[in-house]
Amino acid sequence: MFYDEIIKAVEKLKRKYQEHDPFKLCQAMGIKLIFSPLGTANDAIKGFFLESKRIMTITINSDLPQIMQKFIVCHELGHAVIHRKCGIHAFHEIGLFDESSIYEKEANIFAAEFMLDDDEVLQTMNEDNTFFGSAAILRVPIELLDFKFRVMKWKGYKLIEPPITAESNFLRDLEIPYGADECDW
Repeated sequence: MFYDEIIKAVEKLKRKYQEHDPFKLCQAMGIKLIFSPLGTANDAIKGFFLESKRIMTITINSDLPQIMQKFIVCHELGHAVIHRKCGIHAFHEIGLFDESSIYEKEANIFAAEFMLDDDEVLQTMNEDNTFFGSAAILRVPIELLDFKFRVMKWKGYKLIEPPITAESNFLRDLEIPYGADECDW
């Protein structure tokens, strides 16, 4: 599965459920969200998707700021939507987050496409913001904006080269901000 299939999957979900909030989308899709304190260390589990006996669940680290939880839900929703057909019914960052993991890359692309609107990204960049400034304004990790740039370039947009190249495993080492519900990625 690559860009075209992931883009179509996101479009189909948004069209079918008329929902842009990943928490509400999971509810509409019958995916149970479980919030569990899993720690604040950089290597703490941030979330995972599991399907057992046709019951789909996404577990989210409740110790994370709300804005980061939103990204984690989008990422895990990507696994639920695009990888269930692969015959794998559990995704966990420790086991699959490595540079060669195509599943993690696809889930990141799904999350970027779901969370970031093309026009909003373009508008932010056209306001003479830096790449890093745009990520802050859009309230996403810089790595997620890099994944969105890849999708937009595939769609034919002419964009600057991002100053980073995000790896599929960026979530594993993403620093968790302490004490605030907002993130300064």
